Amino acid sequence: MNHVTLIGNLSRDVDVRTTPNGVTVANFSIAVGRRFKNASGEKVTDFHNIVVWKTLAEICGKYLSKGKKVAVVGELQTRQYEAKDGSKRTVTEIVADEVEFLTPRETAHTQSGFEDNFDDDPDSELPF
Repeated sequence: MNHVTLIGNLSRDVDVRTTPNGVTVANFSIAVGRRFKNASGEKVTDFHNIVVWKTLAEICGKYLSKGKKVAVVGELQTRQYEAKDGSKRTVTEIVADEVEFLTPRETAHTQSGFEDNFDDDPDSELPF
């Protein structure tokens, strides 16, 4: 089974394009923090490339931007291509079937300076 679920923040704006066949495709990347710190006590963050197609691509392009939090569900894909310099490259990305927007819309509370102060590491205070 090839199934991936990730929650993270966009590390760059969404890039929306149209293929020569007229199909909309969007690419973005998300930063996902690991649950544990490394040997030096630092948090480790992985950056994952996301690909979305058709209507979902259009919606992501319209409403998402760098810093927004999303949940992504899809499958892992590895593909090879030839770069402009003739070298062969391999890329691994998540082809998303679902993208849920987790950053709330701006409201009167956020515009007035009210911010949520939720801890990003829910396991930090668990007793086990």
